[in-house]
Amino acid sequence: MGYLGLPVQVDRLLLKPEHSLLVQSYKPREMTAGLINADGFGMGWYHPQHDVDPFTYKNTLPIWSDVNLPSLSRYIESGCVLANVRSATPGQALDLSNCQPFQHGLILGVHNGYIENFRQTLYRPIRDRLSDANYQSIGGSTDSEHIFALLTNTLDANPAIALADAVHETLTTLSHLGQQQQTGFSANLIISDGQQLVASRCANRSQTPSLYWLRDDPLFPQAVLIASEPLFAGNWIACPEHSLLTVTHDLDIQSHSI
Repeated sequence: MGYLGLPVQVDRLLLKPEHSLLVQSYKPREMTAGLINADGFGMGWYHPQHDVDPFTYKNTLPIWSDVNLPSLSRYIESGCVLANVRSATPGQALDLSNCQPFQHGLILGVHNGYIENFRQTLYRPIRDRLSDANYQSIGGSTDSEHIFALLTNTLDANPAIALADAVHETLTTLSHLGQQQQTGFSANLIISDGQQLVASRCANRSQTPSLYWLRDDPLFPQAVLIASEPLFAGNWIACPEHSLLTVTHDLDIQSHSI
């Protein structure tokens, strides 16, 4: 889930909607891989002072088991929030380093999807493309964090590049590597620098996970929400498959084919 708009208490995004991420953790409606999201969760948010690095809170518990979250999320207020509930790939460790969102300076990112047989296919090719700094920044073992490292590697190598262009280049590289290794992937991403959101709905073989967006709902005026599944009844719009969605600081929305 991603949010950009007027500052809101985070519990209004994570816990209160009728089909919140809390509910989606144990009763998802459109999940294409797995049955529940019980392998940890995380959220990231930005301070109104835009040059401050974002904050993150993660836990390896299922989101419904964290007794601190209701009070914490009621206390935190932000105009830009990313959050994720995790369904771990079999064989991947259940630890904080594998929980999302991932952070690199001002950049936060979450990923819904997977790379097939990641350790045997794209693990080494992705790492071979990283600078030493981005290689060393990987703290966990997931395909998700390696995709994020590909993105931050592009951003570090091209400081003037637009965030949407960096996401597009990352997905192009991922597609090229997937073709080389003859492996499938799905890469629904939401990326932010605190001023904008960039989201993708992308896969090369398997069914693409769902992704929706909503703007200026009566519950969240002057705001845009992006979520894997609608959080509540409203005028949610499904992102087309193989598309890139950008939301600027003034909430202008553009959708492009990948």
